[in-house]
Amino acid sequence: MSEIISNHLYRGEALADFTCRLIKGEDVKMLIEKHQPFLETVNPIETMQVLDKMLMERFSNEIVKAKVGKIINVFFKSLSNYQWDKPGEGHFLNYMLLENQEVQKIMTELKAVIKIFFKGENQDIPSLTNKLRLLIEKLKDYELHYIKKENILFPYIEKAFPQYHCLKLMWSFHDDFRHSLKALNKILLPEQPNKELLNKEIGKLFFVVLPMVFREEQILFPVAYKTIPEKSWIEMLEQSFETGWCFIEQPDKVSSPREKSINGLGRVNLGSGLLNPDQLILLLSSLPVDITFIDENDEVQYFSGGKHRIFPRSSAIIGRKVQNCHPPESVHIVDEILNAFRAGQKEHADFWIQMKDRFISIRYFALRNEKNKYKGTIEVSQDVTEIRLLQGERRLLEWRD
Repeated sequence: MSEIISNHLYRGEALADFTCRLIKGEDVKMLIEKHQPFLETVNPIETMQVLDKMLMERFSNEIVKAKVGKIINVFFKSLSNYQWDKPGEGHFLNYMLLENQEVQKIMTELKAVIKIFFKGENQDIPSLTNKLRLLIEKLKDYELHYIKKENILFPYIEKAFPQYHCLKLMWSFHDDFRHSLKALNKILLPEQPNKELLNKEIGKLFFVVLPMVFREEQILFPVAYKTIPEKSWIEMLEQSFETGWCFIEQPDKVSSPREKSINGLGRVNLGSGLLNPDQLILLLSSLPVDITFIDENDEVQYFSGGKHRIFPRSSAIIGRKVQNCHPPESVHIVDEILNAFRAGQKEHADFWIQMKDRFISIRYFALRNEKNKYKGTIEVSQDVTEIRLLQGERRLLEWRD
């Protein structure tokens, strides 16, 4: 047993040494020759572990992200040959794999149109541009795939696999996908789009989507399938229906057994009234706002129901650090806000954004007890599009208008 542990540690150290030196820019050919035996047999778990080590002990997220393509390219042959027992129909991961199959078909079609577009001067550019617009529009639905990863799959991996920090890299690439789609929408507005800009942005899109499919199917999904308890997959599938699916028929709905934490006959003392749990849930879920509560340890403890939901949520985030619920590029802002609340420097922080044709207000409020001790933060988001248009007044007697 000690020999097995020793060999495992030695492999980990060797892979970490290779990855660290590659990131630093040392000669790749020399590094591969030195570490060849380990590189030929590296597996998904080791890949996530070594990336976690780089992020937690050696380099920033930005530096590792810039080099992760080279790292995975070196591991590519071994990871490609890795065989894992993929789940069958009815499993959360099975539907995620089906979505990947469909997005690869779209990317193949996109590649074919792009090839014709750049083939020569006599092409029907307006017609090809329209085809590109339609394909990019179709790709927008694939964001649902990434949302399910970020809000459902990632939280369960964080609980089951301690070396999970490379998920930050994936989330960052998801955001690159989102940015590319927005940029391509603008580039493709004219009938004669700028070919140089189009070529550059399409290249970015392909650099994200296809490598991400490989990293999911040969690294992330095998690790998740091996480490997450079987009962959790039913919960994940149940949670996925609010987010939705892309390119595939919606799976049959499932439900996992749930225990009631409070007897339905009980009452919760709210200080100014007593409500039973059903009434409290109804009240909070009917408010025309999207509420999320984070406790003093920065862990998500509650979010309101889906009726007025603006941002994606799933019950998988309960107990999750709020920092892990945001893309890495914005985590430092979240920390700044929470630290200011914790130190008593601020009581609220206000933001507003445009989401398509809707105007969204996002407000953070510090929660303090009677001794003024910080006990957490609530995020309150609201679609205020119609509210911004109000003028004059309408009194109670005019409610039927």
